[in-house]
Amino acid sequence: MPRKLNIALISPRTGLYRFGTGVFPLTLRYSPLNMVTLAALVPPELRGSITIYDESVEKVDPTTIHADLVGLTGITGVSMRAYAYAEYFRRRGITTVMGGPHATLMPEEAARHVDAVVIGHAYATWPRVLQDYLDGRLQKFYHPPASIDWSLIPRPHREAFYGKRFVTTNATQAVFGCPHQCEFCVTPVVCKGKYERRPIPDVVNDLASMPGRYVTFLDPSPVENVEYSIALYKAIAPLKKRWGGLATTRIVDRPDLLDAMEESGCFGLLIGFESLTDCGNSTIGKGFNDIRKYRKLMQELHARNISVMGCFVHGLDSDGPDCFKYTLDFIHEAHVDLPRFTVCTPFPGTPFFRRLKREGRILTENWTLYDAQHVVFRPKNMTVEELQEGHIRCWETAYRLNSIVSRLNGSRTFLEYTILANLGYRLYCHGHRKFPPARMARDWRLPVTTPEDIARIEARPSPGAE
Repeated sequence: MPRKLNIALISPRTGLYRFGTGVFPLTLRYSPLNMVTLAALVPPELRGSITIYDESVEKVDPTTIHADLVGLTGITGVSMRAYAYAEYFRRRGITTVMGGPHATLMPEEAARHVDAVVIGHAYATWPRVLQDYLDGRLQKFYHPPASIDWSLIPRPHREAFYGKRFVTTNATQAVFGCPHQCEFCVTPVVCKGKYERRPIPDVVNDLASMPGRYVTFLDPSPVENVEYSIALYKAIAPLKKRWGGLATTRIVDRPDLLDAMEESGCFGLLIGFESLTDCGNSTIGKGFNDIRKYRKLMQELHARNISVMGCFVHGLDSDGPDCFKYTLDFIHEAHVDLPRFTVCTPFPGTPFFRRLKREGRILTENWTLYDAQHVVFRPKNMTVEELQEGHIRCWETAYRLNSIVSRLNGSRTFLEYTILANLGYRLYCHGHRKFPPARMARDWRLPVTTPEDIARIEARPSPGAE
């Protein structure tokens, strides 16, 4: 009889988004899929206790965690905090495994702090990690197979999040990867340029099993195969769900796709407008964004009662200090329901990072500052201070009460959600100034972190070591 494993899965957060210290409203948080999927992938014969900890909705005291194995995940901005957890648990003799975007981008770095690194999708490798651990032959790196049978993905153990402070646990994913090669984006690097899809009946069954009416699709780029997307939306329409997800600006040219979205219950889309200039979009490999069609896209979506979270990036090589005005003018003229702003961030492992590194423009490799809200490189056409201050003021201006009223009065789309979301983001943006770079640089440390941990985690290898 195989030994049963007691497993703890931890998702760290930076102070800006951490429960108890952060400024991100609880009402805007939906549950992620990664940890509940890992829980579902544990073979029944090995399953003892599986406990999931998410710092965005709860305080985590590592001294109270008792497990055979601790799994950690995280994007670049939380990677150093993940390492702090790993160093602590290893001192206690507990085996640690790390996966997720940053571990995939920087596996050699992650391997200095954990016992095993899972690279890429873990659907096939996570069960093997657990068996190898029991057999005493844990490997340092686990790579995904050349192909994955997407029909074998188990139903996530969403019940592990029941009772936690998420607005919904109804999240799913139909499409993986992205066919585009945007210079700053981690998705094509993590997914190695692949663009893959689950069988539509599996997605329909997943949605049908969820309680309640509202669902969130977490697909990073779901509509690039239009035929698949339309077929999916037609298949889920009979479920009478209301769903939100992501899309690119290219949908403006496909009224049949827009109609299918509306008829299947779409209430909102996150769309990466990124830049208000052709030069800006072309520079980052997103030349398919046609700025002349932005307003038409907003009109088409609002006409179908679909709200828009519009995402905009500041600090591109074509951006000067006037980029913030262009962005604010657009969000007010087009009545963007929920604008979101990021500082262009050169995540390690991406072509953008490598280019800026060659140009000597990277200012810090303290990954905690790589949260897309702090400037970590030297901009081309403005100062660091102009970019950071302009970015924060853009948030503050967009979420003034008169701005909220003006935008939503022009949109009048799904107001029962967008009013609350705007008020939530108003709280969020006013918290930015509480997290200056000096505070964020130390934010990753735990109460149990030792000076030795700090030295190991903050150390950077010599050039070429990664």
